[in-house]
Amino acid sequence: MKIAILDDYFDTIRTLPCFQMLAGHEVVIFNDHEPDVARLAARLAGVEALVLIRERTKVPAALLEQLPALTLISQRSVFPHIDVPACTRQGVVLSSSQHPGTPSYATAEFTWGLVLAAMRSIPQQMASLQRGDWQCGVGRTLRGKVLGIHGYGRIGKEVAGYGRAFGMDVLVWAREATRERARAEGWATAASQAEFYASCDVISLHMRLVEATRGVVTAADLAAMKPTALLVNTSRAPLIEPGALVAALQAGRPGMAAVDVFENEPMRDTTHPLLHMPNVVATPHLGYVTSDEYQIQFTEIFEQILAYAAGAPINVINPEVLAPRPAP
Repeated sequence: MKIAILDDYFDTIRTLPCFQMLAGHEVVIFNDHEPDVARLAARLAGVEALVLIRERTKVPAALLEQLPALTLISQRSVFPHIDVPACTRQGVVLSSSQHPGTPSYATAEFTWGLVLAAMRSIPQQMASLQRGDWQCGVGRTLRGKVLGIHGYGRIGKEVAGYGRAFGMDVLVWAREATRERARAEGWATAASQAEFYASCDVISLHMRLVEATRGVVTAADLAAMKPTALLVNTSRAPLIEPGALVAALQAGRPGMAAVDVFENEPMRDTTHPLLHMPNVVATPHLGYVTSDEYQIQFTEIFEQILAYAAGAPINVINPEVLAPRPAP
């Protein structure tokens, strides 16, 4: 098969042990990001299998319609960036492992790294030292503080455990069924979202972006946070009401934010206000970006390709595409 891999920014995938799984196939890897549909279609002419790295490239109907040779998209996790009905219409199988029970430990670890970096002003202190100014302020410790987990899924559960290990009191807010599960597993839950945002010293967002969660964190929620509190977002930027985070930080509630995600990615706007606020630690969506995590993810992605090539597709999101089509 002719296989294309998109958005491998640092040409990492060919260095992974699992890359050898594609031996015998024709593989082309693109290290840049191409958002233009027409140019991307030209780049992918003749490609039979498309490998996506998470949600870096959108796959709309307009692109799929220009790729008559394409029969498989192989990726991992959620797929809001892919027009699934268009895949089905075009006869393209979407295979995407949902890795049940397995969190992204890399993202959980990175989330905690952002918590420490923001609470102790590590990037700001480094910049001060590089300027020759020595210390530039006083940080805050975590022990005895309240860690809020908004969205108690696989990653949120891991981060809650890190908070407990650091001596924090953990409070969970999520849908009722999820709160019941959190309580059954020994975690305290808030009585309301308003109480949750007002009570916590650190809040970390851990939700999938779907219509029900878009803008779920409101300007009122942020305004209720303590002026000493920290909001951390390693999930998706649109979980927060548009424009609300910048305005809240300017108003001083919460006092700090650590963000790894933006509305439009890759985000190359050097004038973005979050990049210039002294109370913000901002990173370029690094949560899952480790060689170890890539090895896990791409082993599954390549297994999906091999299964499809063997005539037995796995992890198919649109199984109706496999049904025999009526004769014309």
